[in-house]
Amino acid sequence: MAPHAAHAGATALQLAEIMREEHEEEREVLQSIYEGDANFCMINDTTFQYKYGEEGDAKSFLLEISWGPDYPDAAPIINLDLFYNKHILPPIKEKITTELQEQAEANLGMSMTFTLFEWLKEAKDEILDHQPAEASVLGVSEITSGIEQISAVDDQGEGKREKKEQLTKAQKRRMWDRQNAAGERSRGYNWVDIIKHLSQTGNSKNDG
Repeated sequence: MAPHAAHAGATALQLAEIMREEHEEEREVLQSIYEGDANFCMINDTTFQYKYGEEGDAKSFLLEISWGPDYPDAAPIINLDLFYNKHILPPIKEKITTELQEQAEANLGMSMTFTLFEWLKEAKDEILDHQPAEASVLGVSEITSGIEQISAVDDQGEGKREKKEQLTKAQKRRMWDRQNAAGERSRGYNWVDIIKHLSQTGNSKNDG
């Protein structure tokens, strides 16, 4: 579809002002239509989200639509690469994106964000037909819990390694520095010196 007739022949400055006014008008309309709808969210002046399905449902997903400076003469940006959609299969995301882009191309030159949100409400069941009924991706709380458990195991392992190392040093000290409370060496500590002394004594006698 050709750009809006009001945009034809306008200078760049005039066109920017026209776009700004159209964006403001559409933004106000969206806020009015979706007032009280918890599924709708305006992220900023040019980015809007709509959640389909109940949170926790394996087929629930979030659609984000962003306007570029040339919207609606140019199609908006369709984004499904959101953390909320982590469980949605890539082919399903691709199909939703492709079909929304086709709808956007058919509505160029006209305010279309509401049209796209509502079109997907009607089409989502068929598109999600091959999406598993149960999500197989861990939620944030499960991931966090798993990380904490791994950290706890690591901490315990470090403690055991440190304790083992300390015991090894203590054993070495007992082996090489056997000493009782009175400060005397235990029997057998200097047996090497005794044998050496006896050997020297024996040699001296033989020499005599």
